[in-house]
Amino acid sequence: MITVLDYGAGNIASVKNVLDELKVDYLISNREMDLCKGDKIIFPGVGEASFAIRKLHLMNLFNLLRIIKKPFLGICLGMQLLAEKSNEGDVTCLGVFPGTIKKFDDSSLQVPHMGWNNIIHNSDNKLFHNIKSGELFYFANSYYMPENEFQIATSEYGITFASAMMRNNFYGVQFHPEKSGAPGIQLIKNFIELC
Repeated sequence: MITVLDYGAGNIASVKNVLDELKVDYLISNREMDLCKGDKIIFPGVGEASFAIRKLHLMNLFNLLRIIKKPFLGICLGMQLLAEKSNEGDVTCLGVFPGTIKKFDDSSLQVPHMGWNNIIHNSDNKLFHNIKSGELFYFANSYYMPENEFQIATSEYGITFASAMMRNNFYGVQFHPEKSGAPGIQLIKNFIELC
């Protein structure tokens, strides 16, 4: 059973469609009991970081998410919230990955970074099984995670940034696999079956 965390800032409908297509048992919930019951957690995110962190505190999920031992996939804002801090709203995040989420330089780039972009990945990682390095995925982000020791994929938008990360049971992707066609479906399938 996959638990999809609904905290009021997620792209739930698109994730649900992919899970339906994959014929996976899942539950959409924001209850601690359901997160503890599920085998894996998908943490989708769209919106503003400080608002999302406030919601996690209000639902008493903040501390649980920091220490949970199940395979965990953060998508877009869901990945950014796994960092120590975000400059979006100057907020302390979950602290799974060291580092601070920063804003793209809007004096030289069109922000948000919106549309299709390549990811260059470490082909040894299970998350990218049967996905070629250089594949296109769909992005919609104004903020990014700088390159770091936990990155398993990078992308270029004015600078090189971490577009996927892994630490222990936590995976994060800056792009939207649920909106990225066949490669995105493969990535979610890999998370469910291999991670």
